[in-house]
Amino acid sequence: MLLACVMAFAAHAGAPKVSSGDMPPDIFGKDESGDPISLENHRGKVVIVTFWATWCPYCLKELPILENIQNLVGKERIEVIAVNWKEDRDTYRVVKHRLKDLTLTLTRDTSGRIGEAYGVQSIPHMLMIGKDGRVDTVRRGYSEEDLEDIAADLNRLLQAPYVATMPTAPASAGSAR
Repeated sequence: MLLACVMAFAAHAGAPKVSSGDMPPDIFGKDESGDPISLENHRGKVVIVTFWATWCPYCLKELPILENIQNLVGKERIEVIAVNWKEDRDTYRVVKHRLKDLTLTLTRDTSGRIGEAYGVQSIPHMLMIGKDGRVDTVRRGYSEEDLEDIAADLNRLLQAPYVATMPTAPASAGSAR
C-alpha cells in the first residue's frame, strides 16, 4: 500500500507545470460547434482559463462571476475558457444545459489530458494569460479570500499594452549589408 502511494505521488510530481512567463500549450478541446479552441485565436486579449467540476461548489460560484467580468469588460478584451475537468460526458451535458445562458467558452476534459498539460492536479485551478499569449499568473486552490488579488492581477493585465511579437526571420544567404 505504501509503495502504491509513493508511486502515485511520483507520477503527479512529474506532471508538467505551467508557470508565469511560459507559453502555454494550445489545447483546450472543442467548442459547441466542434471547432478547436486555440489560444492563438485570442492573441491580443487577456485569457482566463479555469478548470472546474460540478462537485466543486466554489467553481460553480466562480463561473457566473467570470461571465460577468467578461460581459463588463467585453469579449474583444477578455476571453474566459472554462474547462470541465475529469467528469463524464453525461454529467457535463447536464450542467452545461443548466449553464446554457453563459457566453463564456465551455469545454470538457473527460480524460484529464488537457489538465495534465497545464499541471492541474486539483481544482479550482486558474491561469491568467496576457495579451502576448504568455502565462502571467497561475492560481491553485484559491477561494473567495483571494478575490481582491485576482481582481488586481486582472486589472493589471487589462491595462498592459499589447506588444505583438513577430517571429525572427532567418537571414538569407548572400543578403546585402
